Amino acid sequence: MKKLIPAALLGLALAVGAGVYLGTGASAAPASTFVLLDGTKKTTEDLKGKVTLVNFWATSCVTCVGEMPKVIATYDKYKNQGYDTLAVAMSYDPPAYVVNFAETRKLPFKVAIDNTGAVAQAWGDVKLTPTTYVVNKRGEIVKRYVGEPDFAELHKLIEKLLAEA
Repeated sequence: MKKLIPAALLGLALAVGAGVYLGTGASAAPASTFVLLDGTKKTTEDLKGKVTLVNFWATSCVTCVGEMPKVIATYDKYKNQGYDTLAVAMSYDPPAYVVNFAETRKLPFKVAIDNTGAVAQAWGDVKLTPTTYVVNKRGEIVKRYVGEPDFAELHKLIEKLLAEA
């Protein structure tokens, strides 16, 4: 009987551990309203049906500016396959700078300004830029990058998610 108790406890611990492991993974993207540069609005609900890269950035962030050509190239590569990008400028970024950056760099995707900081707060209290989320077609966050993503790895993930029904 004494040998059975540790074995049973081990089995229980493994079962709980497996449940925790299997239960983690994608989580629903937080309900948010993004105010785009043209004044229109987009919500988290609007992201569903596409694989979307949500990139929190700032014009004053050297890494953000440096990675933007790769973000554009990724968008251009997958946009016709059900992929989208939403660049969210941080609340401390002057709107005129964001507009100027988007126009001079000819950003081909939607750009939002988080002027109150509410969107960054909802998405995990984003403070560091760039912070990038990959959202699947069901509106679930499947990956978060702080700093510049490994774009080769990111492309593999995007391709995998685009292949899902």
